[in-house]
Amino acid sequence: MQRICKYIIVTLFCLACTISGHAQLNTDRITSIGRNALYFEDYVLAIQYFNQVIKLKPYLAEPYHLRAIAKIQLSDYQGALRDCDRAIELNPFQPGAFYTRGYVYRQLHMTAQAEQDFTKALSFSPDNKTYMLLRADTRAQLQEYDLARQDIEYLLRREPKSANLLFEKGVICIQSSDTACAYDAFLRAAEYDSQNASCWSALGMVQLTQKQEDEALVSLTKAVNLGSKWPGDYINRGIIFYRKHNYRSALADYDRAVTLDKQNAGCYYNRGMLRHELGDYNHALEDFNTAYDLALQQADDAQPTTNDQLAGILYQRGTTLLQLRQWQEAADDFEAMLRLYPAFLPSYYLAAQAYTAMGNSKKAYQYRKQAYDLEQNQASNDRRTATDSVPNTDVQIAHAQTQKRDRRKEFSARTAQNQEEPEDEPTKYTSETRGAIQHRTGEVVNEPLIVLTYYARQDALRRTNYYHYLVQQLNNRHDLPSPLRFTPHELPLSADLISDHFEQISRLTDRIEQAEAAPAATAPAALFFARAMEFALVQDYSSAIDDATRALNNLPATQQQQAVIITFCRANWRYKLLDFQRANGELRQESAMDFEIMLRDYDYVMQQQPDFAFAYYNKANILCTQRNFDAAIEHYTQAIQIDPDFAEAWFNRGLTYIYTDRTEQGLADLSKAGELGIYQAYNLITRFQ
Repeated sequence: MQRICKYIIVTLFCLACTISGHAQLNTDRITSIGRNALYFEDYVLAIQYFNQVIKLKPYLAEPYHLRAIAKIQLSDYQGALRDCDRAIELNPFQPGAFYTRGYVYRQLHMTAQAEQDFTKALSFSPDNKTYMLLRADTRAQLQEYDLARQDIEYLLRREPKSANLLFEKGVICIQSSDTACAYDAFLRAAEYDSQNASCWSALGMVQLTQKQEDEALVSLTKAVNLGSKWPGDYINRGIIFYRKHNYRSALADYDRAVTLDKQNAGCYYNRGMLRHELGDYNHALEDFNTAYDLALQQADDAQPTTNDQLAGILYQRGTTLLQLRQWQEAADDFEAMLRLYPAFLPSYYLAAQAYTAMGNSKKAYQYRKQAYDLEQNQASNDRRTATDSVPNTDVQIAHAQTQKRDRRKEFSARTAQNQEEPEDEPTKYTSETRGAIQHRTGEVVNEPLIVLTYYARQDALRRTNYYHYLVQQLNNRHDLPSPLRFTPHELPLSADLISDHFEQISRLTDRIEQAEAAPAATAPAALFFARAMEFALVQDYSSAIDDATRALNNLPATQQQQAVIITFCRANWRYKLLDFQRANGELRQESAMDFEIMLRDYDYVMQQQPDFAFAYYNKANILCTQRNFDAAIEHYTQAIQIDPDFAEAWFNRGLTYIYTDRTEQGLADLSKAGELGIYQAYNLITRFQ
């Protein structure tokens, strides 16, 4: 408790230092900085800021709502629910708060409450696409399929050619067992977005269930050729090959499915059936054993494993054990299956066969007698129960693409804050360079800015030379608590590190005040730059920019070379601040001047130090965000001329060439980037070719 109190006191003092000496904390400023940290996915830090605002002004609804958003990203759903309840209690007219609480209810499997909250959010914002999509999905979970389809149809009237909406409609139709509706929806989705593997995958699955195997083979092959990584596509195509007696292709597809998902019982089950068909009984038994273990594990984890799946595995494993003359194990499987499906005749006869082979004629006679009696009474239902339906012992079709992640079904912090979601891009390309891009599987995004920081994630594969002698000279002076490093990937800070940096801000502030207390004295530039680095690490970029400017103003003539480093850092921090403001709709008219100052800072670095490749690269990235692609290519080229091993510059220039329909040049650059260690380039080369 003492440590926590000390941390809060230090935090409050440091925040107070950032607000020009005002005695009372500016909670709007603290909230803005917290939202900044939230945007940059520093959730632990964001919560610390919102805690301070709540402590100072507990009657405000916004900090509770924002803190709930941060807690959701950390999977603290109960804590988020409490904050949402408090935010709605303080201000019951926030659509974003109802949306946030609805999402939390979904995660807590409180589906009815989630639907109520999404409906409430829509009452305030009736045309919000994200709210309506989540309500449709929630209604489908509640088996309110007609209402769910009404929501999707409402959105489709606004966007009739949206492949994503058509896909959502198809999913709901599948859930309601309306395969004709699903077929039409997936077919139209594939027509409007023919490069989307998921659309062809879903269409192929429906065609397979409708016995249109030739058409399904075409659709599934398109999904595979488009780079599908969903094992179900290979399972379903393998089923078609299996039924067409193309066993070599079927086995190759099943092997690929197992490689993609080693926890999928259906993959092993289908491959086991094929191996049994080919007479490879030992390997078939291995597959059935694995499938059974996985099915039991999924049942224990409350996943949707059914008796039908377990019975199918038991039956096929039992027949394989018969072939291997393992009579007792085979009999055990057939008896276990009969406990699940007492009316399944083949299991009685096969169990009798196993006991006959073991010489137990009495037991064999009992099973044959039971089978005979069951056959005699098959016409009547008086001996059948609800569990006596016939199980499916055929190959298992993969019915749901569980790996597909639709971003609209994930939580959107932007929507929660009542900010407009960007419209779906007409192509697969995007110029966004911020956010947790390591989690955006398959997206095409530029490599981010190269920045100077204390904490850098090293990538041993890349050959970019993250070095400049001016930075080495600065590190040799030991003016900063840690050496600076160039990196495109900053490491997130732990709670302890955040606390340490707040304390460092406090100590540096004391030293600056002491230095300025002397008559006609000014604080050394090194102190201002050191504090600027600390502010940047805790995402307070406005204060970092201010201190960097003061450092430049106080820099002695003998240390002017350091101005290059400080100016470079100031430009990076200004970009982060402007990027955050732009994403949240907070750019003001005067921000255009800030943007110009940032570009001038990079120009100053390039003029003073023409071999500073990172300045050319960073400016090129910013020019890309302004869609000034020709100028961006020119700056990437200059960066590459300075450092021919600049992997990120090759990668980004390659993407920029592709943006501007110069695909051949782009592919050449991506190939070079892959050679230099950015291995994701190879996947992009395959797709763009």
